[in-house]
Amino acid sequence: MAVFSLRLPHELERRLGEEARHCGQPRSELIREALEQLLRRREQERLVARLTAAAEVLASDVSARAESLDVALDFLPADSEALALAEEAGSQERTEQPRPQQWWR
Repeated sequence: MAVFSLRLPHELERRLGEEARHCGQPRSELIREALEQLLRRREQERLVARLTAAAEVLASDVSARAESLDVALDFLPADSEALALAEEAGSQERTEQPRPQQWWR
């Protein structure tokens, strides 16, 4: 595991220490969690930006747009079948679950 030296403003260090005491975790663990969340969020933002750019390119190209609509129509029966199967499985799960007993009886 890598070791880092980090300079924090006094107020941020105070808040970090307060949170560490409050939740009973070491400060380093809180920093690792925060850094992981930040990196995950930024990766997701970059992915969404790339998907948006690709969608804009497809939407601006008339032939690509027509082809994607044709492909979507080809997959529509399979999508509908998958949705029906999922809904059927979900309704079976709900009916198979025992009803909770009333605690006051």
